[in-house]
Amino acid sequence: MVNPLTYVFRRKVTEKFDFSDAELEALGSELKAEVNQVFGSSLAIRELDSGSDNSTEIEISNLGTPYYDVERFGISFVASPRHADVLLVTGAVTLNMAEAVIKTYEAMPSPKFVIAVGNDACDGGIYKGSYAVLGGVDKILPVDIKIPGNPPTPKEILRGIFALVKKASK
Repeated sequence: MVNPLTYVFRRKVTEKFDFSDAELEALGSELKAEVNQVFGSSLAIRELDSGSDNSTEIEISNLGTPYYDVERFGISFVASPRHADVLLVTGAVTLNMAEAVIKTYEAMPSPKFVIAVGNDACDGGIYKGSYAVLGGVDKILPVDIKIPGNPPTPKEILRGIFALVKKASK
């Protein structure tokens, strides 16, 4: 018979986890410098789900966790499109959501920027050709940056936001 205390005192097997990511820190400090210069100290993003499977939203939510903490880079997510600089659209645009997407875009102040995040938002993804789906966001809105992936990682999303900020600075 096995003594239960052996499970308590024996060495635990876990994966090695680095608490800092040099690539993320470098990208973040570059991003913060650009955001300060182009948008005046903060970039406000409104995330809009236009008919996704929520995998991309999970990765976007990860940007707010202590590991990524995008607020320290000058990026914040806002509840109202009236406060947003960028519209971050996820999911293929369904027929039911097309009007809501357009109204959200129209409620934003100028200049307006749109980022399509994930394969579904970029071109319709696996829902392309469905009777209930218009396709990617570019079918109804001018898209500035597309971030492909199913879903893209938080770092890829940050790189896409950085590309948008670089594009806006020109």
